[in-house]
Amino acid sequence: MAETHRVTAGSRKKWKIGGNEIKPAGWSDRDAERNLAVPFRGHITGGMRPGKKVVVFGVVDARPDRFYMALTCGCGTSREPPPDVALELCVRFRDRQVLRRACVSGSWGDVDRAVPFFPFIRDQPFKIEIRCEQSRFRVFVDGQQLFDFYHRLTSLSDIDTLWIKGSVTITKLA
Repeated sequence: MAETHRVTAGSRKKWKIGGNEIKPAGWSDRDAERNLAVPFRGHITGGMRPGKKVVVFGVVDARPDRFYMALTCGCGTSREPPPDVALELCVRFRDRQVLRRACVSGSWGDVDRAVPFFPFIRDQPFKIEIRCEQSRFRVFVDGQQLFDFYHRLTSLSDIDTLWIKGSVTITKLA
């Protein structure tokens, strides 16, 4: 996650999760769409908690290599993610894998690899839903459960930033 992108120039805008979309408060739909550019970094107001979910609608690039999504504690800097990453997904197309891991206090844990199917198709839309539960994240792609990822970080409310980068276009966040 070394590459990052500031969503706003100058002052930081608040992003809201809930309802139908994630967008900066007070901005028009056109402004929000323009700010879904990848690489993307957005604030999750109030952090995560059991019952809260993040939904990403997107389209895989025509010639994809890989893409990343991460839920982090804080926004990090323009060059580095923060030292606590609750969940990082790496979707690799060459070997059709969905890798998951967490980083606690700057130390990356083991990678989880097993998935029952590879749901991403080049040049096709997708919907990823990350549901936060008491002990885990449940991740669904296009309505099908892909995996569970048990929490390595215990303070869920500190998980307040969504990062996305790589071979995808974001069309909507909810």
